[in-house]
Amino acid sequence: MSDVARSPRIGVVVPFDFALDREYWQFVPSTVSLHITRTPFHQGPVAVALARAVAEPAEAAEAVTTLVAIEPDVVAYACTSGSFVNGLAGERQLREAMEAAGARRAVTTSGALLDALRVLGVRRVALGTPYVAELGSLLRDFVAAAGFEPVSLANLDLEGGIADLASTDVERLAAAAFVPGAEAIFLSCTNLPTVYVLADLEARYGIPVLSANQVTMWAAVRAAGIDTPLSTRSVSRPPAA
Repeated sequence: MSDVARSPRIGVVVPFDFALDREYWQFVPSTVSLHITRTPFHQGPVAVALARAVAEPAEAAEAVTTLVAIEPDVVAYACTSGSFVNGLAGERQLREAMEAAGARRAVTTSGALLDALRVLGVRRVALGTPYVAELGSLLRDFVAAAGFEPVSLANLDLEGGIADLASTDVERLAAAAFVPGAEAIFLSCTNLPTVYVLADLEARYGIPVLSANQVTMWAAVRAAGIDTPLSTRSVSRPPAA
């Protein structure tokens, strides 16, 4: 057997329509290996019904079984709406189902958001989502139920095409969500492209600006035993095509 230490492994369960795999690698140290799997396809617009379909604990557990052979140190359920749509109890059930299916540890995007707010000492958080209003309101309820104060909620009212939004769209969403007195901004949805704008937005507003993919990877890396700060990091945009 080799005496070389094994690199930390993070398994990632994403919804069937996830298109931002590349972002995750940019939010983790170079020593970490990521292994991504997807939940089954569901027909329908991005709305409450679809979020509840991908939030089925049995589907998350089945996805975990495709990863356990490589023995990841932690498995992340990387879907914001799927991990808040059924409230705090639903988020806990997802983690429990994943661990019962063989995950050594399990984290979720919405659970990671709550952990990030606690670590940062944030109580008043502004929320920006690409969702329709009904789904966005469930994020507000989730955050409030965990003891935080959602001071705003801005929704783009999109039922699809979220991964194809431009950086300017994300910047406008942050501007719509920001209100004086907010202690942080959270940009929801793991399909929302944010990796190239977070540092600029944080400098612009002078408060932490968090995204779904950012907090998911931060929580997963910590659960894998790596002490890492919660940071927007400075990521350069790719050259224009």
